[in-house]
Amino acid sequence: MLIIARGVGQGRKVAVLTVVGNIFVAGTIQVALLVLGLASLLAAYPAALQILQWAGAIYLLYLGVRMIRGSFKNHATGAPEARPVSGWKAVREGAINSLTNPKSLLFMFTFLPLFVDPEAGPVWLQLLVLGSIQKLIGVFSLGGVALASGSVGKFLNRWPKLLAWQERFTGIVMVGLGIRLLLSGSPSPMPSAAR
Repeated sequence: MLIIARGVGQGRKVAVLTVVGNIFVAGTIQVALLVLGLASLLAAYPAALQILQWAGAIYLLYLGVRMIRGSFKNHATGAPEARPVSGWKAVREGAINSLTNPKSLLFMFTFLPLFVDPEAGPVWLQLLVLGSIQKLIGVFSLGGVALASGSVGKFLNRWPKLLAWQERFTGIVMVGLGIRLLLSGSPSPMPSAAR
């Protein structure tokens, strides 16, 4: 949702920079944590995953509320958004968005270790390769979303009121996801294969 909102509201460049933060900045950290054995740590201390989930929920709420408020301020006169998102801010928000997403980490830490064969070589190297492949696949999927949403944004810029409603809708969805994440209870425990 963040990438779509950035593409529609700010254009392709900002959306692609959000993907850079999501994939390359956050992905580097996530793969490093995977290789260093964070999966075992999270399996031993499930409360850490709960804290991460709450942080992600609060961040989604923050982004959603900010987007909703901005849609009223920036489009009140029918003018396009007054304060564009800088490239650095787009990268930072993409990274924070990914790093505080417990589902992304859960996927990496529970699914990827299932494909590790200790007899095939160093486990850390296999996790590094698998994690890197998973993140690089995201370049194509999220990059496509960024480019497409940037094109849609160009089209929607002709109708600022419609763009404002798109921002409100995206903000409401983010707030809803944040609330759902807060109320969903603790994340699923990690399967024994990840331990």
